[in-house]
Amino acid sequence: MKSLPQITEAEYEVMKVVWARAPISTNDVTEHLTKITDWKPKTIQTLLKRLVNKGALTYEKQGRVFVYTPLVGEHEYISQESSTFLNRFFHGDITAMVSSYLENEHLTESEIDSLRSLLFEEKE
Repeated sequence: MKSLPQITEAEYEVMKVVWARAPISTNDVTEHLTKITDWKPKTIQTLLKRLVNKGALTYEKQGRVFVYTPLVGEHEYISQESSTFLNRFFHGDITAMVSSYLENEHLTESEIDSLRSLLFEEKE
C-alpha cells in the first residue's frame, strides 16, 4: 500500500466534500462547508491549498475558477487510517479492539447482530 498524505480533521472535512462531489469548484466547496461549519471562506481556501500541497487534491483552472479533484481515494484513505488506528491503539489486534468496544461502548443488540452477520458472511 502506498503511503498517503497525513491530513488533519479539518482537512478531512474538506476531503469528504470533494470526494462526494468531485470535480468541484472552490465556490461550491466553500458554499457547502460554510453551511455546516463556522469557517470563513479564506479558511476553506487555505485548507484546499494545503491539501493540494500534500498531494491529496489536484486542481484545474477553468477560466477564473479552480476545480478540485481528489488524488487520494476515500476508500484507500479510510483503510489506511483504520489500520493506523488499529496498530496505534491495539497493536494490530482486531480482537482486542472489538473486545474494548464490547466492554466499554455498550454496543446495542442491533450493533452486535450486525457484527455477527458481517463475521458470518466473511467466514463463508
